[in-house]
Amino acid sequence: MVQVDVIWSYAFGASFAAASARQLSEEPKAFNNRHFIRLLVYLSCYFGPSGLFLLWAFPRWETMQVATSLDQIPPWLVTLFGVTNVTQGIIGYWVGYRLARQKEYYKANLNWFLAWIVFWFVLACGWDTTGWQRFLYDPMMNHYEPWEPGRHNGMWFFFGPVFTSLVVMGAFFAPALQNGVVDQCYKSLRLDSDSRSPTGLEYLSLTGATYGSMFFGTLILAVISSFIVRGCVAALGNMLFGYVAGLLISVVLGYFLLVRRGMPLHRFMRRFYDSDKHDLVAIGSTTSNSTTSNSTY
Repeated sequence: MVQVDVIWSYAFGASFAAASARQLSEEPKAFNNRHFIRLLVYLSCYFGPSGLFLLWAFPRWETMQVATSLDQIPPWLVTLFGVTNVTQGIIGYWVGYRLARQKEYYKANLNWFLAWIVFWFVLACGWDTTGWQRFLYDPMMNHYEPWEPGRHNGMWFFFGPVFTSLVVMGAFFAPALQNGVVDQCYKSLRLDSDSRSPTGLEYLSLTGATYGSMFFGTLILAVISSFIVRGCVAALGNMLFGYVAGLLISVVLGYFLLVRRGMPLHRFMRRFYDSDKHDLVAIGSTTSNSTTSNSTY
């Protein structure tokens, strides 16, 4: 969808960068390496064209039911849409690269994880808490009747032409994602001299953790946040104030309950990078304290 693809593009760029964080930490130039080229191929040959196809084939759905036909979409918007599907991915990659150079591997992985949450949140909540209804409404399944608040196809959406197109495109996306994200992350772990080489079973576990995070874990967190926003909107009786209040509550709860070092998300994300400079400092401090204690005795 036009409103979320720029966020999704950023998430992909951040994902590619985090997966190659160990290698990128030694790369002096952000845009002159094979990891960036791999991302460019993915964005320009897979992701960008897929968005343009969906906009042409399903203009209502791709614009979250805002436009009723291609005639209502100005050429400049189509051009901007195609460009940002690549440029936002580059920005996501660049942020990840900068964090990798600083050996902030946890933050580099947070970069893609949080971007995926925002992507799903916009789909689930939208700008007026009806995002999920707009997403689950396929005009072709409803004789091209205009969408109205409260209307959606529910589970039947997943049997319609829009979702079928998404599945077909996903079959082409999957190998590129596997190579650009999972395989590179696996290689990064093998390059880490401070950890043992991962096994084949751990490769499967890494694959499950990667796709599980992208398409389920971040989705669940986004849905929870959307419920908080909807609750605040209903409680305050004002869309703007309720939306802002819901977002603030979601961010604060997310930080203190999940994101901080030592919290569940930090422990979970360690499987993608093993350790970063903060973990090494903590280990060194613990070792030093242990040595001092032993020498005392």
